[in-house]
Amino acid sequence: MQQRYNRYEKARILGARALQVSYGAPVLLDTDQSEPILIAAEEYDAGVLPFTVQREGK
Repeated sequence: MQQRYNRYEKARILGARALQVSYGAPVLLDTDQSEPILIAAEEYDAGVLPFTVQREGK
């Protein structure tokens, strides 16, 4: 089950992943996209990103 993220968490995850891709990190799925942010969005939608969010008090 994929954790639900609020829009701020999602933006932070996508931004961090896009930065990784732009610096040459391997892409985790086959895609026709060339823009790092679009690649990150596809990876997020596919649920293949190895990111977690630790919330305070939970």
